Parts: sequence; C-alpha cells; structure tokens
Amino acid sequence: MLDNETLALAKKVNDRLILAGHIMVTAESCTGGLIAGAITSVSGSSAMLYGGFVTYSNRAKTAMIDVPEALIDTHGAVSEEVARAMAEGALKRAGVDLAVAVTGIAGPGGGSDEKPIGLVHFGVATKERTLHRKDLFGDGGRDWVRQMTVRVALEMVLDAYAP
Repeated sequence: MLDNETLALAKKVNDRLILAGHIMVTAESCTGGLIAGAITSVSGSSAMLYGGFVTYSNRAKTAMIDVPEALIDTHGAVSEEVARAMAEGALKRAGVDLAVAVTGIAGPGGGSDEKPIGLVHFGVATKERTLHRKDLFGDGGRDWVRQMTVRVALEMVLDAYAP
C-alpha cells in the first residue's frame, strides 16, 4: 500500500527527527496504524518512533489517550476538537516530543452531509503547541483516503520540524 512518495516522506520524517534528537508517537483512528507502519518501513526508525496508539473506537480514544467522552459526544469523533485532544493525549501518555493524530471517515459508509466520506482531521502536538488541519479527500475509495491521510500526516510532522 505504501507508494514511493509516501516512503520518501517517511524517510524525511525519520531523518529530521533523528537529527533533532526527538521522539514521536502516533494516535491513529481511520488509518489503523498506517502512519506508524510507514515510518517503520525505514531502517533505523526505532531511534525516533516511540510507537503508536490505534484508537479506532471512541472507547479506545478515551481509555488509551484520555480523550474526554463529553468531547466526543459534543463534537463527534471526527472533529477538530477530537483530533487535537488525540494528539495532546498521545503526547502526554507517551512522554515524547511530538504526536501526530488522525480521525476521519474513510468510507465506503459512515459519511453524512455534515461529515462526508473523505473528511479527515489531523492534529500535531508538541510541548509548545498543537496544530490542526482539516482535509476533504472526497470519496476516492477507502484505501485512497487512508493513503492520502498518511501522506498529509507525515507532511505535517515535517512542517512542525521545518528548519
């Protein structure tokens, strides 16, 4: 599933975090661990990857990375608020330098007018700040939405460590 562009991004993430001497963690819902999988496709990634939380269900988000149930109830699992809370919770739980989180609707079902298939919210948290990004990839198929999500997540990590 990993194409050359995604693998190249993963290598850049590995190199940049190793150079900075920083460790990251992932908190993944719609990608089910694919971001961590992309990173670990690069030799030496154990020097910069703590691991990942696959928080596919709402219960896992709450139990594993402390996303408040009330936040999910109020805004829905696929929201800016939950993406930010996922990143911040993973950062705190892992005690690392950076966390990237994704929550979205990959399809083919689960979409609505308000939250269509292909909607993904991203969060990147460091000790200093939490960034958010929202993308609507469209209904290009489940695998395509997930692949695009991995790419954007890796790009956000690179942006957080721009020289």
